[in-house]
Amino acid sequence: MSAPVDRGGDRRGGPARSAGITPDARAIHAATLCLDTHIDIRWPEPPDPRTEGPMRVDFPKMLRGGMKAAVFIAYVPQGKRDAAGHQAAAERAEAMLRHIRARADGKAQRFCATADELEACFAAGSLAVMSAVENGYAMGHDLAAPQRWKALGACYLTLTHDGHNDLSDSARPRPPLGDAEEEHGGLSPLGRAAIGALNRAGMLVDVSHVSKKGMLQAAEVSRTPIVATHTACRALADHPRCIDDEQLDALRAVGGLAQITAVPAFLKRLPEGQKNTAGVEAMADHVDHAVQRIGVEHVGLSSDFDGGGGVDGWQNAAETGGLSAALLRRGYGARELGLLWSGNFIRLLRQAEAAAD
Repeated sequence: MSAPVDRGGDRRGGPARSAGITPDARAIHAATLCLDTHIDIRWPEPPDPRTEGPMRVDFPKMLRGGMKAAVFIAYVPQGKRDAAGHQAAAERAEAMLRHIRARADGKAQRFCATADELEACFAAGSLAVMSAVENGYAMGHDLAAPQRWKALGACYLTLTHDGHNDLSDSARPRPPLGDAEEEHGGLSPLGRAAIGALNRAGMLVDVSHVSKKGMLQAAEVSRTPIVATHTACRALADHPRCIDDEQLDALRAVGGLAQITAVPAFLKRLPEGQKNTAGVEAMADHVDHAVQRIGVEHVGLSSDFDGGGGVDGWQNAAETGGLSAALLRRGYGARELGLLWSGNFIRLLRQAEAAAD
């Protein structure tokens, strides 16, 4: 969602925080390919993920919590839209993609760029490392960028972040950058061309952070299903980063996916100054709403860990079983849990790969 931030608190997780999980829930969770599709990393000095460290996600926490796979994000903050700004953003994104790929040792952790590689990694019992780019600012006006990013292993691009860019209006304009409430009326002509470039490269189009008009237009323009990798339901929490029922319907209509994320402000709207104590039950509320509206085949899960995410019961990768247990208590079974955690996202990955030039 944003640059990695330290929210404080205990990041270690483990048995004490997951003591309420039943043996049956543990067994189902352990057998599920739990894929977290949006995790930020610290940059430019990321900690070594092989050892227990200060971040909410590292390999020891993933192993302890049954998080089998993770999409780490090459996040680029919105900046000045000129040649120098775009060049610096592109260089940062590609350096981060190369770093993420190097995080995996090829044995205990494998880098995966395709759906088949991800499923083979899970079958082999290794942790899967994947990557994506957040903020089309990194593209600038270079429509060849998606091909380079795909070659580095990236599986999706989040079109905007906070603040408009040259591709699209953002759900959260930034007046300090000179943003009006709306600049392009949704997607710009360049943004439409960028979606075509992503389709040709076999990358998914992520509409998280995109304005409602831009999101609905992306659903029409993309020849593969779009995804909101880290969002929530505006019917339950009126936040500009959430999507409303019309947007949920649009995702279903194109075969897309809304992934509920663990950002407290997206799950509960509280009075100014009041601490937000949203937990896994609040996440489950949003999952329930989306499933009832558009069906379980169009709903997924993510954390936005180390970018603002973390709720009571799922504060870090070591507590991943807590979210599975909350969903199982709601009546979701092993099949549904598999779809929510990874099955739906893998389906979209395969569709994007099949449509690539």
